[in-house]
Amino acid sequence: MLNVRSVAGQVFLWQLVLVVLFAAAAGVALVLQARHSSTQEARRLSLGVAQTFARAPGTVDAMKSADPTAVLQPRAEETRKLTGVDFVVAIDPRGYRWTHPDPKLIGEHVFALRKEAAAGRPFTQDLEGSLGLAVESTVPVFDTGGQKIVGLVSVGVTVKNVNTVVQRQMPLLLGSVGGALALVMGGTALVSGRLRRQTHGLGPAEMTRMYEHHDAVLHAVREGVLIIGGDGRLLLANDEARRLLNLPADAEQRHVTDLGLETGTAELLLSGRAATDEVHLTGDHLLAVNLRPVDQHGGKGGSVATLRDTTELQALTGRAAVARERLRLLYEAGVRIGTTLDVVRTAEELAEVAVPRFADVATVDLQDPVLEGDEPVGQGAELRRAAVHGVGGAWPLFPMGEVTRFVPSSPVAVGVERGHAVLDADLTASHGWRAQDPERARRILDRGLHSLITAPLQARGVVLGAVNFWRAEQDAFEEEDLAFAEELAARAAVAIDNARRYTREHALAVTLQRSLLPRSLPEQSAVEVAHRYLPARAGVGGDWFDVIPLPGARVALVVGDVVGHGLHAAATMGRLRTAVRTLSSLDLSPDELIRHLDELVTRVDSEGDDREGITGATCLYAIYDPVAGRCSLARSGHPGPALVHPDGTVQQLDGPVSPPLGLGGGLPFEAAEFTLAEGSQLILYTDGLIEDRNRDIDTGLKMLHDALTGPGRTPEETCQAVLDALLPARPSDDIAVLVARSRLLDPSQVAHWEVPGDPAAVAGIRADVARRLEEWGLEELAFSTELVISELVTNAIRYGTGPRRLRILRDGASLICEVADGSSTSPHLRRATDTDEGGRGLFLVAQFTQRWGTRYMPRGKVIWTEQSLHGATTEPDADMTEALLDQWSDADW
Repeated sequence: MLNVRSVAGQVFLWQLVLVVLFAAAAGVALVLQARHSSTQEARRLSLGVAQTFARAPGTVDAMKSADPTAVLQPRAEETRKLTGVDFVVAIDPRGYRWTHPDPKLIGEHVFALRKEAAAGRPFTQDLEGSLGLAVESTVPVFDTGGQKIVGLVSVGVTVKNVNTVVQRQMPLLLGSVGGALALVMGGTALVSGRLRRQTHGLGPAEMTRMYEHHDAVLHAVREGVLIIGGDGRLLLANDEARRLLNLPADAEQRHVTDLGLETGTAELLLSGRAATDEVHLTGDHLLAVNLRPVDQHGGKGGSVATLRDTTELQALTGRAAVARERLRLLYEAGVRIGTTLDVVRTAEELAEVAVPRFADVATVDLQDPVLEGDEPVGQGAELRRAAVHGVGGAWPLFPMGEVTRFVPSSPVAVGVERGHAVLDADLTASHGWRAQDPERARRILDRGLHSLITAPLQARGVVLGAVNFWRAEQDAFEEEDLAFAEELAARAAVAIDNARRYTREHALAVTLQRSLLPRSLPEQSAVEVAHRYLPARAGVGGDWFDVIPLPGARVALVVGDVVGHGLHAAATMGRLRTAVRTLSSLDLSPDELIRHLDELVTRVDSEGDDREGITGATCLYAIYDPVAGRCSLARSGHPGPALVHPDGTVQQLDGPVSPPLGLGGGLPFEAAEFTLAEGSQLILYTDGLIEDRNRDIDTGLKMLHDALTGPGRTPEETCQAVLDALLPARPSDDIAVLVARSRLLDPSQVAHWEVPGDPAAVAGIRADVARRLEEWGLEELAFSTELVISELVTNAIRYGTGPRRLRILRDGASLICEVADGSSTSPHLRRATDTDEGGRGLFLVAQFTQRWGTRYMPRGKVIWTEQSLHGATTEPDADMTEALLDQWSDADW
């Protein structure tokens, strides 16, 4: 720092000289300011005191009195002491003193009147006396008329010593100078250290030499260099940068946005981010711009940019841009084509992707089997137009749905035969495509279409159809466009084939499901039913329902769910529905039926592989008896039903819960029983109704409760209200709903008898039954019914145990007879031989009834028969009747 040859030493020397000069100037200014301030203060004080004394009451009278000194001297001294002035002197108009601080000087002549006093004006003058500089102010005193001067008042003030003021301020001045010198030394030391760090210890000579070298290189290099400050101003531009960017002469220190640069180039230069070979078009130059920030500590310290002229690469860059656009279009095609798994929609998506970024019009023609989901037929050239899309709206030259058999010379036929895209760059000079339809070819040319590429749509080696790309406004197709057209067609062909296969599988699944679901509900009088089945958007699923009439005017209500969608789920649903119908024919209780169904699923899962298993299925099975109004149900992993009472209140019937089918692990299933008032509605449903990806099960149950609340609805209205309230916009699972409104059989249509253990009672029971049939108007069934009851009651007495009961029911179009006893022994139908004494009774029962069977109860069994009231029941002729009845005596009954 002390070396005057160094930059730091020179800076310190100059700063020292400046500090000394500033200190000297401050001292002189201090003296002058102190002198000026003291003089001004003395002038104001002396003039003020003189005017006050001159205008004081009694001053004029005292001056006009016989002895002015006697009156004015005490007042003058008192005023001098109070105000701190040096003297207060009253003078007569001739110049003789009346008062003075020194009494010896009273009466002496002071001066001749000045012209200001003679004119009656106050005046102030500076005097240099023995005490130093003094200021004296003289004020004339007029008599009461204001025309005659009766005296003068002169007040003098000695100016304070300037040296004293300067001495008081000098320590502050010297302290400031010392502080400034300390700051200068510290700043110089910091500058010296920073310069050494930034210059890596280089001296001025080395720095000068380096600058000269860098400046020579900067302006000699054939690459533009720009240095931009953190505030966006251009700090430096070499000659090449000025030429490439056409910068004005005063470009430096101007903001980048004021240099007339292209918007993209200016934004890049101001971004402060790192960039490598970003291509920007500036005027006639195609520039590769490299940008690097120069601040290493995260601050906005500016950046350095280099520019390289790549105009000769412009053509190559244009081709690269086209290639990038094609790659982007292929990516979009992969995203946009094949979103719906619908063949026609996929073809439309292909045309929409190609127009207008690749073609002005695009048409897609497919084979008819492909549109229907079937396998394409060979290389057939007969195609149906599935999609048309062009700029400017409709194109009537290419009607939708048109079937065309292409001639061998047409581009479609040639492309299908070769398996590659065909280019007709100039349609006006091409004749092969005109042979298909010369008149339409002329109209196509009139519409301005001038270039065509035809690409076959083929997947798995099979041609599905063809796509035609037409251009009108754009430049003609080139050979380079063929590869892109083939790639686009290949991607679309895979999507179309997937949609075709999905269409086929979906059609098969729908057909299978429709064949497995009930087409119509059977006739029965126990409940009034309504149902809905809505498949999910993902495809056909495994939800199902069923209504199964049971003996004794009862009915079984079934709802089930199979996890998954597609053919496997539909087939599994069919297997379960068939199994439930088969098991229901055994007239099992709900818990027993669910147990058998669980065992069946477990056995199927253990015998098949993972794809054939049906684990995950659920089922709810309920039986309703309209005679007693009782409903019993059991469920396996299925949501419980809801019950709407006749008054409109809703109750959730949460019976015993069991795992899904196949997961019971051998545990017993339990049934729950409920009594239903006539007109109650039982709502059975699958979980797709109450569960959705956008709501949980509790919310779904609450919505279901609200939708069901309210009296007076029919089952159809209840179904619709439930779906209106809970059906999601895009169902993710199948939904099955079954609504059953309970009915009660009229007690007048039911008859009961207790059967004693004496065979002799059979005749009386038979007579009672005949009378009841007569009351019902069923006399034509009397013989067959008496025969059936005689056989069943006799068997119950002979082979069964008590209690024994007989019940007949008239249910719609059927007459039902039931004989119950406490034995679990089941009768079996067989053909008796000539030597057998018995064994013919059940044969006769089967001949005279439509159906018969056995229903087991917790204690005992029920043998039931059913006769049609309107059917052609077999009636024996008289000879056969007599022959049969002769085999039993009345005692046997």
